[in-house]
Amino acid sequence: MGSLLVTGFPGFIGTRLVARLLADSPDARVVALVEPRMAERAREVAAALPGGDRVTVQPGDIAAPLLGVDDATYERLIAETTEIHHLAAIYDLAVPDAIAERVNVQGTQHVLALARSAQRLERHHYVSTAYTAGWRSGRVYESELAAGQTFKNHYESTKFAAEVLVRNTLDEVATTIYRPAIVVGDSRTGETQKFDGPYYLLRTISRLHGRPLPQIGRGDAPFNVVPVDFVVDAIAAARTDAEVVGRTLHLVDPDPMSSAQLMRVLAREYAGREPSYRIPPGIVEQSLRFKPVRSLLGGTPRQSIVYLNHPVSFDTTNADALRRRAGLEAPVFGDYAANIVRFFRENERAIA
Repeated sequence: MGSLLVTGFPGFIGTRLVARLLADSPDARVVALVEPRMAERAREVAAALPGGDRVTVQPGDIAAPLLGVDDATYERLIAETTEIHHLAAIYDLAVPDAIAERVNVQGTQHVLALARSAQRLERHHYVSTAYTAGWRSGRVYESELAAGQTFKNHYESTKFAAEVLVRNTLDEVATTIYRPAIVVGDSRTGETQKFDGPYYLLRTISRLHGRPLPQIGRGDAPFNVVPVDFVVDAIAAARTDAEVVGRTLHLVDPDPMSSAQLMRVLAREYAGREPSYRIPPGIVEQSLRFKPVRSLLGGTPRQSIVYLNHPVSFDTTNADALRRRAGLEAPVFGDYAANIVRFFRENERAIA
């Protein structure tokens, strides 16, 4: 019986992925490596999943040597792990460098050390991000990583450094790298755990009530979002697809809206109207240093504004090939925007 090691549970993507692993592999058990402070919550979430009795919550720390577990537990992981799904990371755009380095880079190093030693390991699935592209503009290909780019924040730079480490193991470990765009709620239900990313646009629309709505900058750059169910479906499909071993997949909208189009769609769905004036992004970024402005604009962090006007797009050759083989639909935001807005409207006071 295989043991599937998962980091990042009980996070947004991690919880859904564990549920899918349990459903797709009824003879396997899942070991969820969880920070000790999250262990009790993780056990509650696991118990609520179908097949949750096959989930072992293992307190540990990816940023610590031997993943923060004792020698006997580490040896057991080496002996029994057949798959690794490494999702855990610090996703905060304002994260300090030292914390991002510890979790995103050193944590990945420690997971890779286990992967190299695991006697029965068949696959390593590593979740990176499309934004390892940093400040690159134009078309970014799945086969590319290092192109001399600089980065907008420590989240991007440390995820880039972590992916470099993963790529250096491709000759030793059967690995697939996934680069999602900005992940939003379920395309069918809209369900999400957190209202961040593009949800700050919805928060802004909500806070402004009947007042005129702004568009930040020209808004002609692509703004790429992808629903969580597509990300999980793609990883689940890739588990049994030999064609994606050693490859990187951009899990993104292959034909994304511009940020202006996305704002118009959200505004129409939520408020029945569209933005009526434009504000330069630099002015917005500076204004967001002040708490009253952040409150008026739905708590929008100033570090996020650059993503609304950054002209970058992502090649999806490998991801599209997997999608066609697996019979998955391309994630087109306009097809599920109403569900995203409906869930937000129904839960905006309950979810931070």
